[in-house]
Amino acid sequence: MFQVKICGITSVNDAQAAADAGADAIGLNFYPDSPRYVEPETAFEICPQFPQLLKVAVFVNEPSATIRQHAQQIGFDAVQLHGDETPGQVAELADLRLIRAFRCRDSSLETVEDYWHVCQQQESLPQALLLDAYHPEQYGGTGQCLAWNQLHPLPPLLRGSSWVLAGGLTPTNVAEAIRSARPDGVDTAGGVESEPGKKDHALIQQFVTAARTAFASLS
Repeated sequence: MFQVKICGITSVNDAQAAADAGADAIGLNFYPDSPRYVEPETAFEICPQFPQLLKVAVFVNEPSATIRQHAQQIGFDAVQLHGDETPGQVAELADLRLIRAFRCRDSSLETVEDYWHVCQQQESLPQALLLDAYHPEQYGGTGQCLAWNQLHPLPPLLRGSSWVLAGGLTPTNVAEAIRSARPDGVDTAGGVESEPGKKDHALIQQFVTAARTAFASLS
C-alpha cells in the first residue's frame, strides 16, 4: 500500500512537506483525544490538494456509520482502524481499503494471529496490518518502540500479508528498524515533530531519505 507514511498531519503545509520529501502516504487522525486530531474541515481542505499521496484516515473505536460518512464527505483513500475494533467491524467495512493497527504488548503476536484468523474465516482480511507499540492509555503516537529484531519473520499465519512497522520511529533509527524487521512500510508521527501535531519539515525529509535508502538496500 505504501513504503513511507507520515501520520498525524494537521495542516496543508505539513502535508506539502511530506509530499516534497517523497513520502507515499499521510495519515489524518480523527481521534478527538489525540494531540494530532484534525478537524474534518481541515482534512477536506488537505485531501484534494495532494493526489500523489495516499490519504489514510485514522479512527479509534468509531462506529462504522461515522467512518463511512467521513469517507463520503472528505474523500480519503484508505482507513486505518487503530483502536479496539472487532473483526466484525472489519467485515462491515470490507469494501474500504483497510489497515488494521495492533498495539503489541510483546513480540509474540499471538493476539494478532488470532484476530487475523477470524478475519480469514469471515473472508474480510484488511489490506494491511500495522504493528505499533502498546500503551495502556494511548492509541498510537506514544514514541515507544517495538522489539524490531523479533518481528522478522512474521508468524506463519501473517506471512504474505502486507505489514507496516510503527512505534517510536525517527530519522536516526528507521533504517535499523527496516533492516531488522523487514516490513513492507513504515509509519511515523511523533518522530518527525517539533511538538505534538506540528511537523518539523527537516525531520520529515531526513526520515523519508533514511527509509528509502534502507528499503533499497533490501532489494
